[in-house]
Amino acid sequence: MAIITDLSGKTAVITGSNSGIGLGIAHELARAGADVVLNSYTDTPEDHALAEEIAAKHGVSARYIQADLSNGDQARALIEKAGVCDILVNNAGIQHVAPLDEFPVAKWDAIIAIMLSAAFHTTAVALPMMRKAGWGRVINIASAHGLTASPYKSAYVSAKHGLVGMTKVVALETAKEPITANAVCPGYVLTPLVESQIPDTAKKYDMTEEEVKQKVILERQPSKEFATTEQLGGTVAFLCSAAADQITGTTISVDGGWTAL
Repeated sequence: MAIITDLSGKTAVITGSNSGIGLGIAHELARAGADVVLNSYTDTPEDHALAEEIAAKHGVSARYIQADLSNGDQARALIEKAGVCDILVNNAGIQHVAPLDEFPVAKWDAIIAIMLSAAFHTTAVALPMMRKAGWGRVINIASAHGLTASPYKSAYVSAKHGLVGMTKVVALETAKEPITANAVCPGYVLTPLVESQIPDTAKKYDMTEEEVKQKVILERQPSKEFATTEQLGGTVAFLCSAAADQITGTTISVDGGWTAL
């Protein structure tokens, strides 16, 4: 993917970035020249190796910082340990599916903490850094479920709707500054996690893997194609470009037409 803008000298902190969408975003921002800080709740040699790989591949500085984003203090400490945060990408997330009256309270609390409260905490610490630097980007990875709903996903839908709302508040509070805040709303993205689930789902429904993709996973996505992590990364990189200086407080859907229905 072509470099959209030169992000040399900028540092991007991407939460939940040791796999999937977050890792794809980290690669695209590093490709554009940004130094990156990866994050997840684990702290393994493999996590740190990912940062080393990005640094070697793109010629930037890359670090891995462990933080459990279900803990507000750790979410704030992540940004403090980074030391600088020109670009904040709030991406970390988890999922649980159950009817609302049977939804485990612990799961509700964890989903809201990791996907909504953590973004509040990281943004609160990052904004003063951006103001001091005279430039900043807050990019929240929401979801098509930040704009619409599905049954049995009460916590996820609530968190993503809340994230979209908080994005608008941050945009209004920084509207007269060289800082923007936007939410990217993906539909179904072909991540390693999704790919790994396809064979088992095919067996469960006695379908071919292609039938599972088209009739089960992509049922609500009119394009019948997955978005890719590279496309999500490219969208985030665009929002960091000068072309996006006046794009703030909005959502960008990367959902194959899902929310057009």
